[in-house]
Amino acid sequence: MPIPYRLISVHDRAVPYAEALAWQYAYQKARSAGEQSDTLILLEHLPVITLGRSSVPERDLLVPTSELIDSGIEVHEADRGGEITYHAPGQLVGYPILELSEEADERDLHCYLRRLEQVIIDTLHIWGIESGRKDGLTGVWVGDLKIAAIGIKVSRWVTMHGFALNISTDLTPMRRDIIPCGIRDLGVTSLAELGVLLPRAAVEEVLIQNFERIFDRCQID
Repeated sequence: MPIPYRLISVHDRAVPYAEALAWQYAYQKARSAGEQSDTLILLEHLPVITLGRSSVPERDLLVPTSELIDSGIEVHEADRGGEITYHAPGQLVGYPILELSEEADERDLHCYLRRLEQVIIDTLHIWGIESGRKDGLTGVWVGDLKIAAIGIKVSRWVTMHGFALNISTDLTPMRRDIIPCGIRDLGVTSLAELGVLLPRAAVEEVLIQNFERIFDRCQID
């Protein structure tokens, strides 16, 4: 039987990173205590560079933090896996707060990451974009270009952080200001750059369907 979850989708504004992080901690704590169901948060962020636990800022941050802030880009450390990445409007960010079920054999973090990737791969396939994985790297790729970044944290088998799918994001800061995910010889792309012009709502609708199928969840009010 599918596991119930609650969907929170923010469409009326871009959410500051610190605000969304506070939501995640609150929902993760409540989920761990058995006080609420699983939750999937979908949103867009105001421009922000986040530094994962494996980040090497002196290597991968190409512009002084003060200059980034002056240009309207925040910089935050993040307690997720992975390295450095960029979020901005035009990007669909997903934060699953899921209790990985022992009964459903979900307590395998490698498998969890692959499932997140598959949600995005199957979503892109709807519009004829052939994407996939790269050996030794996390995320979703179209050839040598990353279209979705993934970084997670799991505490007491409850997840937080998640994925960021580039739909129509201005990728200039990602190319100019950072070495995305610390990988110098591979690039980034978006649905728009691949010639697929879609509103976020259209992508989100398909992604939710794939999330529910792959993770065997059913939405509740």
